[in-house]
Amino acid sequence: MDVEQLVNSITPEAYERLLYAVETGKWPEGQSISQEQRDSCMQAVMLYQSKHNTQAQHMTIAQGGEMSFKSKAELKKQFEPQQSDILRVNPNQDE
Repeated sequence: MDVEQLVNSITPEAYERLLYAVETGKWPEGQSISQEQRDSCMQAVMLYQSKHNTQAQHMTIAQGGEMSFKSKAELKKQFEPQQSDILRVNPNQDE
């Protein structure tokens, strides 16, 4: 099996399991993985991200294989609540 076939065979569910294993060092069921398994999972995750990751997060592999880094300001802006036009009234304020 070549790399392209491997990437195409990874389902979104399998990707999530591989990503969990890389991040935690164990499978979702709780069984630990070896460093060799973790390295292999990481390679598979990076290959999957390079093909499917259209909204790359901080320090991930974006679609096309490019490494994506977001600055602290970009991440902060991404996770800030959306501002809307709301009238704010302070009931304790003296007139």
